Amino acid sequence: MIFRTATTKVQFLAQQFKAVAIIGPRQSGKTTLAKFVFPEKVYVNFENPDTRLFATEDPRGFLSNYPDGAIFDEAQRVPTLFSYLQQILDESPVNGLFIITGSNNFLLQESISQSLAGRIAYLTLLPLTLDEIGEQHTSCNELLVRGAYPGLYKEAIDPNTWYANYIRTYIERDVRLVKNINNLLTFERFLRLCAGRVGQLLNMNSLALEVGVDAKTINTWIGILETTFVAFRLPPYHKNFNKRLVKMPKLYFYDTGLAAALLGIENQKQLELNSFRGALFENFIILDLIKRRFNQAKSSNLFFWRDSAGNELDLLIDQAEQLIPIEVKSGQTVTPAFFKGLNYWQKLTGSEGGYIIYAGNQMEKRSQGRTVLPYTDLAKLPL
Repeated sequence: MIFRTATTKVQFLAQQFKAVAIIGPRQSGKTTLAKFVFPEKVYVNFENPDTRLFATEDPRGFLSNYPDGAIFDEAQRVPTLFSYLQQILDESPVNGLFIITGSNNFLLQESISQSLAGRIAYLTLLPLTLDEIGEQHTSCNELLVRGAYPGLYKEAIDPNTWYANYIRTYIERDVRLVKNINNLLTFERFLRLCAGRVGQLLNMNSLALEVGVDAKTINTWIGILETTFVAFRLPPYHKNFNKRLVKMPKLYFYDTGLAAALLGIENQKQLELNSFRGALFENFIILDLIKRRFNQAKSSNLFFWRDSAGNELDLLIDQAEQLIPIEVKSGQTVTPAFFKGLNYWQKLTGSEGGYIIYAGNQMEKRSQGRTVLPYTDLAKLPL
Protein backbone atom coordinates (compact mmCIF):
# COMPACT_ATOMS: atom_id res chain seq x y z
CA MET A 1 0.00 0.00 0.00
CA ILE A 2 1.14 3.55 -0.76
CA PHE A 3 1.16 5.38 2.57
CA ARG A 4 -1.37 8.24 2.55
CA THR A 5 -0.64 11.55 4.23
CA ALA A 6 -4.27 11.74 5.41
CA THR A 7 -3.81 8.68 7.67
CA THR A 8 -2.89 10.70 10.76
CA LYS A 9 -5.80 13.11 10.29
CA VAL A 10 -8.33 10.28 9.88
CA GLN A 11 -7.06 8.71 13.11
CA PHE A 12 -7.39 12.05 14.90
CA LEU A 13 -10.94 12.68 13.61
CA ALA A 14 -12.02 9.18 14.72
CA GLN A 15 -10.92 10.05 18.25
CA GLN A 16 -12.98 13.25 18.23
CA PHE A 17 -16.22 12.29 16.45
CA LYS A 18 -18.74 9.43 16.59
CA ALA A 19 -18.30 8.81 12.86
CA VAL A 20 -15.94 9.85 10.06
CA ALA A 21 -16.87 10.29 6.40
CA ILE A 22 -14.08 9.82 3.85
CA ILE A 23 -15.30 11.23 0.54
CA GLY A 24 -13.61 11.57 -2.82
CA PRO A 25 -13.59 10.31 -6.40
CA ARG A 26 -13.92 6.67 -7.38
CA GLN A 27 -10.59 4.79 -7.09
CA SER A 28 -8.88 7.51 -5.00
CA GLY A 29 -8.04 5.03 -2.22
CA LYS A 30 -10.84 5.71 0.29
CA THR A 31 -11.56 2.03 1.02
CA THR A 32 -7.87 1.12 1.23
CA LEU A 33 -7.26 3.96 3.69
CA ALA A 34 -10.30 3.07 5.84
CA LYS A 35 -9.27 -0.61 6.02
CA PHE A 36 -5.68 0.33 6.83
CA VAL A 37 -6.57 2.73 9.65
CA PHE A 38 -9.39 0.54 11.05
CA PRO A 39 -8.35 -3.09 10.40
CA GLU A 40 -10.56 -4.36 13.23
CA LYS A 41 -13.78 -3.01 11.71
CA VAL A 42 -16.14 -5.10 9.57
CA TYR A 43 -16.21 -3.93 5.95
CA VAL A 44 -19.59 -3.51 4.21
CA ASN A 45 -19.91 -2.52 0.55
CA PHE A 46 -23.23 -1.05 -0.55
CA GLU A 47 -22.40 -1.62 -4.20
CA ASN A 48 -23.54 -5.19 -3.44
CA PRO A 49 -27.26 -5.29 -4.37
CA ASP A 50 -28.17 -7.86 -1.68
CA THR A 51 -26.51 -5.80 1.06
CA ARG A 52 -28.16 -2.66 -0.27
CA LEU A 53 -31.60 -4.30 -0.31
CA PHE A 54 -31.24 -5.55 3.28
CA ALA A 55 -30.11 -2.11 4.51
CA THR A 56 -32.95 -0.35 2.67
CA GLU A 57 -35.80 -2.70 3.61
CA ASP A 58 -34.82 -3.40 7.23
CA PRO A 59 -32.38 -0.69 8.40
CA ARG A 60 -32.78 -1.47 12.11
CA GLY A 61 -32.18 -5.18 11.58
CA PHE A 62 -29.24 -4.40 9.29
CA LEU A 63 -27.52 -2.06 11.78
CA SER A 64 -28.04 -4.52 14.68
CA ASN A 65 -25.41 -6.72 13.00
CA TYR A 66 -22.71 -4.11 13.71
CA PRO A 67 -22.70 -3.35 17.46
CA ASP A 68 -18.97 -2.52 17.28
CA GLY A 69 -19.36 -0.31 14.24
CA ALA A 70 -18.21 -0.90 10.67
CA ILE A 71 -16.79 0.61 7.49
CA PHE A 72 -19.71 1.46 5.20
CA ASP A 73 -18.45 1.79 1.62
CA GLU A 74 -20.33 3.81 -1.04
CA ALA A 75 -22.87 4.75 1.62
CA GLN A 76 -24.65 7.25 -0.66
CA ARG A 77 -26.40 4.22 -2.18
CA VAL A 78 -28.52 3.81 1.01
CA PRO A 79 -29.56 7.34 2.10
CA THR A 80 -32.41 6.03 4.32
CA LEU A 81 -29.86 4.35 6.61
CA PHE A 82 -28.53 7.61 8.04
CA SER A 83 -31.60 8.57 10.08
CA TYR A 84 -31.42 5.17 11.85
CA LEU A 85 -27.70 5.54 12.33
CA GLN A 86 -28.30 8.80 14.21
CA GLN A 87 -29.88 7.07 17.21
CA ILE A 88 -27.07 4.51 17.44
CA LEU A 89 -24.41 7.23 17.42
CA ASP A 90 -26.28 9.29 20.02
CA GLU A 91 -26.58 6.33 22.36
CA SER A 92 -23.00 5.10 21.96
CA PRO A 93 -20.20 6.50 24.15
CA VAL A 94 -17.64 5.34 21.57
CA ASN A 95 -16.02 7.71 19.07
CA GLY A 96 -15.01 6.53 15.61
CA LEU A 97 -17.78 3.91 15.63
CA PHE A 98 -18.66 4.08 11.93
CA ILE A 99 -16.42 5.00 9.02
CA ILE A 100 -18.43 6.03 5.98
CA THR A 101 -17.00 6.38 2.47
CA GLY A 102 -18.60 7.71 -0.67
CA SER A 103 -17.77 8.93 -4.16
CA ASN A 104 -20.80 11.18 -4.53
CA ASN A 105 -20.46 14.30 -2.46
CA PHE A 106 -23.97 15.65 -3.04
CA LEU A 107 -25.93 12.49 -2.20
CA LEU A 108 -23.73 11.73 0.79
CA GLN A 109 -23.69 15.29 2.17
CA GLU A 110 -27.45 15.61 1.72
CA SER A 111 -28.06 12.37 3.66
CA ILE A 112 -25.54 13.21 6.38
CA SER A 113 -26.54 16.84 6.90
CA GLN A 114 -30.16 15.84 7.50
CA SER A 115 -29.35 13.19 10.12
CA LEU A 116 -25.77 13.26 11.39
CA ALA A 117 -24.81 16.93 11.61
CA GLY A 118 -22.42 17.48 14.52
CA ARG A 119 -21.81 13.76 14.93
CA ILE A 120 -19.59 13.22 11.92
CA ALA A 121 -16.30 14.64 10.59
CA TYR A 122 -15.40 14.89 6.91
CA LEU A 123 -12.17 14.26 5.08
CA THR A 124 -11.90 14.53 1.31
CA LEU A 125 -9.39 12.07 -0.14
CA LEU A 126 -8.25 12.89 -3.66
CA PRO A 127 -5.76 10.85 -5.74
CA LEU A 128 -2.09 10.82 -4.70
CA THR A 129 -0.07 13.94 -3.98
CA LEU A 130 3.31 14.31 -5.65
CA ASP A 131 4.99 13.41 -2.32
CA GLU A 132 2.91 10.22 -2.09
CA ILE A 133 3.87 9.23 -5.64
CA GLY A 134 7.50 9.92 -4.74
CA GLU A 135 10.14 8.53 -7.06
CA GLN A 136 7.65 6.41 -8.99
CA HIS A 137 7.37 9.19 -11.56
CA THR A 138 10.30 9.66 -13.93
CA SER A 139 9.39 12.98 -15.54
CA CYS A 140 6.97 15.87 -15.38
CA ASN A 141 5.28 14.86 -18.64
CA GLU A 142 4.82 11.27 -17.45
CA LEU A 143 3.19 12.60 -14.29
CA LEU A 144 0.72 14.76 -16.22
CA VAL A 145 -0.34 11.96 -18.56
CA ARG A 146 -0.44 9.15 -15.99
CA GLY A 147 -2.23 11.23 -13.39
CA ALA A 148 -2.31 10.30 -9.71
CA TYR A 149 -4.85 7.53 -9.12
CA PRO A 150 -3.26 4.97 -6.75
CA GLY A 151 -4.18 1.99 -8.95
CA LEU A 152 -1.85 3.26 -11.66
CA TYR A 153 1.13 3.09 -9.29
CA LYS A 154 0.43 -0.23 -7.56
CA GLU A 155 0.85 -2.45 -10.59
CA ALA A 156 1.93 -2.36 -14.22
CA ILE A 157 -1.21 -1.22 -15.98
CA ASP A 158 -1.75 0.72 -19.21
CA PRO A 159 -3.12 4.17 -18.27
CA ASN A 160 -5.03 4.46 -21.56
CA THR A 161 -6.99 1.26 -20.87
CA TRP A 162 -7.50 2.25 -17.23
CA TYR A 163 -8.89 5.71 -18.06
CA ALA A 164 -11.09 4.41 -20.89
CA ASN A 165 -12.77 2.08 -18.39
CA TYR A 166 -12.91 4.78 -15.74
CA ILE A 167 -14.69 7.20 -18.09
CA ARG A 168 -17.16 4.51 -19.19
CA THR A 169 -17.94 3.47 -15.61
CA TYR A 170 -18.26 7.09 -14.51
CA ILE A 171 -20.72 8.03 -17.24
CA GLU A 172 -22.79 4.85 -17.14
CA ARG A 173 -23.02 4.53 -13.34
CA ASP A 174 -22.14 7.65 -11.37
CA VAL A 175 -23.77 10.21 -13.65
CA ARG A 176 -27.01 8.20 -13.79
CA LEU A 177 -27.02 7.97 -9.99
CA VAL A 178 -26.96 11.75 -9.62
CA LYS A 179 -29.31 12.71 -12.42
CA ASN A 180 -31.16 10.69 -14.99
CA ILE A 181 -29.56 12.11 -18.13
CA ASN A 182 -31.20 10.69 -21.23
CA ASN A 183 -28.45 11.36 -23.75
CA LEU A 184 -25.21 10.06 -22.26
CA LEU A 185 -23.37 10.63 -25.55
CA THR A 186 -24.09 14.36 -25.27
CA PHE A 187 -22.88 14.31 -21.67
CA GLU A 188 -19.65 12.57 -22.72
CA ARG A 189 -19.13 15.22 -25.40
CA PHE A 190 -19.67 17.88 -22.74
CA LEU A 191 -17.08 16.12 -20.52
CA ARG A 192 -14.48 16.14 -23.31
CA LEU A 193 -15.17 19.80 -24.11
CA CYS A 194 -14.65 20.62 -20.43
CA ALA A 195 -11.23 18.94 -20.59
CA GLY A 196 -10.44 21.32 -23.45
CA ARG A 197 -11.19 24.24 -21.14
CA VAL A 198 -8.79 23.31 -18.34
CA GLY A 199 -7.32 26.48 -16.84
CA GLN A 200 -9.70 28.74 -18.77
CA LEU A 201 -12.49 31.02 -17.58
CA LEU A 202 -15.71 29.03 -17.43
CA ASN A 203 -18.12 30.63 -19.88
CA MET A 204 -21.40 28.69 -19.54
CA ASN A 205 -23.02 30.28 -22.60
CA SER A 206 -20.08 29.44 -24.88
CA LEU A 207 -20.01 25.85 -23.61
CA ALA A 208 -23.78 25.54 -24.04
CA LEU A 209 -23.50 26.55 -27.70
CA GLU A 210 -20.78 23.96 -28.36
CA VAL A 211 -22.59 21.14 -26.58
CA GLY A 212 -26.00 22.03 -28.04
CA VAL A 213 -27.91 22.45 -24.77
CA ASP A 214 -28.99 25.52 -22.77
CA ALA A 215 -26.83 27.30 -20.18
CA LYS A 216 -29.03 26.07 -17.33
CA THR A 217 -28.27 22.46 -18.31
CA ILE A 218 -24.55 23.25 -18.48
CA ASN A 219 -24.71 24.70 -14.96
CA THR A 220 -26.40 21.50 -13.72
CA TRP A 221 -23.85 19.30 -15.48
CA ILE A 222 -20.89 21.29 -14.06
CA GLY A 223 -22.48 20.67 -10.66
CA ILE A 224 -22.47 16.93 -11.42
CA LEU A 225 -18.74 17.05 -12.29
CA GLU A 226 -18.06 18.79 -8.99
CA THR A 227 -20.21 16.54 -6.82
CA THR A 228 -18.64 13.40 -8.31
CA PHE A 229 -15.10 14.80 -7.93
CA VAL A 230 -14.25 15.01 -11.63
CA ALA A 231 -13.82 18.78 -12.00
CA PHE A 232 -13.85 21.88 -9.82
CA ARG A 233 -14.14 25.63 -10.17
CA LEU A 234 -11.29 27.83 -8.92
CA PRO A 235 -12.87 31.09 -7.72
CA PRO A 236 -11.50 34.54 -8.59
CA TYR A 237 -10.23 36.77 -5.80
CA HIS A 238 -11.91 40.16 -5.82
CA LYS A 239 -11.73 41.64 -2.32
CA ASN A 240 -10.42 45.11 -1.51
CA PHE A 241 -9.61 46.27 -5.03
CA ASN A 242 -11.04 49.24 -6.89
CA LYS A 243 -10.20 47.78 -10.29
CA ARG A 244 -12.70 46.00 -12.50
CA LEU A 245 -12.01 42.33 -11.89
CA VAL A 246 -13.06 39.12 -13.61
CA LYS A 247 -15.69 37.32 -11.53
CA MET A 248 -15.96 34.18 -13.65
CA PRO A 249 -14.33 31.05 -12.13
CA LYS A 250 -11.75 28.89 -13.90
CA LEU A 251 -12.30 25.20 -14.60
CA TYR A 252 -9.86 22.46 -13.52
CA PHE A 253 -9.97 18.67 -13.22
CA TYR A 254 -9.34 16.59 -10.10
CA ASP A 255 -6.83 14.51 -12.07
CA THR A 256 -4.63 15.53 -15.00
CA GLY A 257 -4.43 11.94 -16.28
CA LEU A 258 -8.21 11.89 -16.67
CA ALA A 259 -8.17 15.29 -18.41
CA ALA A 260 -5.36 14.13 -20.74
CA ALA A 261 -7.28 10.93 -21.57
CA LEU A 262 -10.39 12.98 -22.42
CA LEU A 263 -8.22 15.16 -24.69
CA GLY A 264 -6.90 12.07 -26.49
CA ILE A 265 -3.33 12.49 -25.21
CA GLU A 266 -1.98 8.95 -24.83
CA ASN A 267 1.71 9.34 -23.95
CA GLN A 268 4.50 11.73 -22.98
CA LYS A 269 5.64 12.25 -26.55
CA GLN A 270 2.18 13.47 -27.61
CA LEU A 271 2.14 15.84 -24.65
CA GLU A 272 5.54 17.45 -25.36
CA LEU A 273 4.30 19.57 -28.26
CA ASN A 274 0.64 19.66 -27.25
CA SER A 275 -0.94 23.08 -26.72
CA PHE A 276 -2.62 21.79 -23.54
CA ARG A 277 0.65 20.99 -21.76
CA GLY A 278 0.84 24.36 -19.96
CA ALA A 279 -2.78 24.15 -18.81
CA LEU A 280 -2.34 20.57 -17.55
CA PHE A 281 0.82 21.53 -15.66
CA GLU A 282 -1.00 24.46 -14.05
CA ASN A 283 -3.90 22.12 -13.20
CA PHE A 284 -1.51 19.65 -11.57
CA ILE A 285 0.15 22.29 -9.35
CA ILE A 286 -3.13 23.84 -8.18
CA LEU A 287 -4.58 20.40 -7.54
CA ASP A 288 -1.58 19.22 -5.52
CA LEU A 289 -1.93 22.24 -3.23
CA ILE A 290 -5.65 21.52 -2.77
CA LYS A 291 -4.84 17.88 -1.93
CA ARG A 292 -2.48 19.06 0.80
CA ARG A 293 -5.27 21.13 2.35
CA PHE A 294 -7.83 18.32 2.04
CA ASN A 295 -5.45 15.80 3.64
CA GLN A 296 -5.60 17.99 6.76
CA ALA A 297 -9.43 18.13 6.57
CA LYS A 298 -9.22 21.81 5.62
CA SER A 299 -11.09 23.56 2.81
CA SER A 300 -9.32 25.12 -0.17
CA ASN A 301 -7.89 28.61 0.33
CA LEU A 302 -6.81 29.06 -3.30
CA PHE A 303 -7.93 31.72 -5.77
CA PHE A 304 -6.76 33.25 -9.03
CA TRP A 305 -6.73 36.98 -9.80
CA ARG A 306 -7.45 38.73 -13.07
CA ASP A 307 -8.57 42.23 -14.02
CA SER A 308 -10.59 43.33 -17.04
CA ALA A 309 -7.41 44.46 -18.84
CA GLY A 310 -6.06 40.89 -18.77
CA ASN A 311 -3.49 41.33 -15.99
CA GLU A 312 -3.45 38.02 -14.15
CA LEU A 313 -2.00 35.89 -11.37
CA ASP A 314 -2.34 32.12 -11.63
CA LEU A 315 -2.79 31.60 -7.92
CA LEU A 316 -3.33 33.41 -4.62
CA ILE A 317 -3.10 31.58 -1.30
CA ASP A 318 -5.38 33.41 1.13
CA GLN A 319 -3.91 33.09 4.61
CA ALA A 320 -6.22 35.65 6.23
CA GLU A 321 -3.36 37.85 7.43
CA GLN A 322 -1.61 37.77 4.03
CA LEU A 323 -1.99 36.85 0.37
CA ILE A 324 0.75 34.74 -1.20
CA PRO A 325 1.00 35.30 -4.99
CA ILE A 326 2.10 32.42 -7.24
CA GLU A 327 2.78 32.11 -10.94
CA VAL A 328 2.87 28.63 -12.51
CA LYS A 329 5.05 28.09 -15.59
CA SER A 330 5.48 24.81 -17.46
CA GLY A 331 8.88 25.75 -18.90
CA GLN A 332 12.13 24.29 -17.55
CA THR A 333 14.21 27.44 -18.02
CA VAL A 334 13.47 30.59 -16.01
CA THR A 335 12.94 33.67 -18.22
CA PRO A 336 12.02 37.30 -17.40
CA ALA A 337 8.53 36.65 -18.82
CA PHE A 338 7.88 34.29 -15.88
CA PHE A 339 7.77 37.33 -13.56
CA LYS A 340 5.25 39.44 -15.48
CA GLY A 341 2.27 38.55 -13.27
CA LEU A 342 4.24 38.94 -10.03
CA ASN A 343 5.64 42.29 -11.19
CA TYR A 344 2.18 43.66 -11.84
CA TRP A 345 0.75 42.29 -8.58
CA GLN A 346 3.55 43.73 -6.45
CA LYS A 347 3.25 47.11 -8.14
CA LEU A 348 -0.51 47.09 -7.53
CA THR A 349 -0.35 45.99 -3.89
CA GLY A 350 2.99 47.42 -2.83
CA SER A 351 3.96 44.01 -1.52
CA GLU A 352 7.02 41.79 -1.80
CA GLY A 353 7.49 38.02 -1.91
CA GLY A 354 5.76 35.40 -3.99
CA TYR A 355 6.66 32.26 -5.87
CA ILE A 356 7.29 31.03 -9.39
CA ILE A 357 6.59 27.30 -9.67
CA TYR A 358 8.10 25.78 -12.81
CA ALA A 359 8.97 22.44 -14.43
CA GLY A 360 12.70 22.82 -13.85
CA ASN A 361 14.72 21.44 -10.95
CA GLN A 362 16.66 24.40 -9.51
CA MET A 363 15.43 26.42 -6.54
CA GLU A 364 16.42 30.10 -6.72
CA LYS A 365 16.08 33.02 -4.30
CA ARG A 366 15.43 36.23 -6.23
CA SER A 367 15.17 39.93 -5.34
CA GLN A 368 12.06 41.38 -3.64
CA GLY A 369 11.66 38.23 -1.58
CA ARG A 370 10.67 36.03 -4.53
CA THR A 371 11.39 32.32 -4.77
CA VAL A 372 11.64 30.19 -7.91
CA LEU A 373 10.49 26.73 -6.89
CA PRO A 374 10.69 23.41 -8.80
CA TYR A 375 7.36 21.55 -9.04
CA THR A 376 8.88 18.75 -6.94
CA ASP A 377 9.32 21.14 -3.96
CA LEU A 378 5.69 22.12 -3.40
CA ALA A 379 5.96 21.08 0.26
CA LYS A 380 8.00 24.28 0.80
CA LEU A 381 4.97 26.45 0.04
CA PRO A 382 3.10 27.89 3.05
CA LEU A 383 -0.50 26.68 2.92
